Amino acid sequence: MATNAGHEVIELNERVLEAAKLNGMGYCCTQIMAIMMLRSMGRENPELVRALGGLCKGIGDSNETCGVLFGGVCLISLFLGKGSDDETPKGDLPFAIYDLANWFERQTRSPYGGKRCGDILAVSPDKKACLKLIVGTYEKALSILEVYGVCPGETVNE
Repeated sequence: MATNAGHEVIELNERVLEAAKLNGMGYCCTQIMAIMMLRSMGRENPELVRALGGLCKGIGDSNETCGVLFGGVCLISLFLGKGSDDETPKGDLPFAIYDLANWFERQTRSPYGGKRCGDILAVSPDKKACLKLIVGTYEKALSILEVYGVCPGETVNE
């Protein structure tokens, strides 16, 4: 992780700018990930976005496991999970979530001391790490879905 005099350095790109804009509008990490995915699908779902707000800042502002990881898990479950009586979850769901959780642990262990929101914010109180983790985890979730043959532009759980 690149640092500059103890501060995070973030490569600015379209996703980082979108995440920063959404954060500035009052959305939290898990919600930002959902909005980015929904927009990529040409959809809106305010009820889902609202519900995911409870997972931010380590579940209800408790500073436990980072909401970014929860957001990534939700994105993967959106495509591989069960959502109606006539659907069945894809058998790959637990493996896909495991892949993401292990990746996230590796991304946060050394620079932040763990995957807890409180640990990350203690190192990065300006929340630059949050933007970096949001975009990195979003992209990792997309790459995991790709491995399992899913592209977000497709219909959910075909």
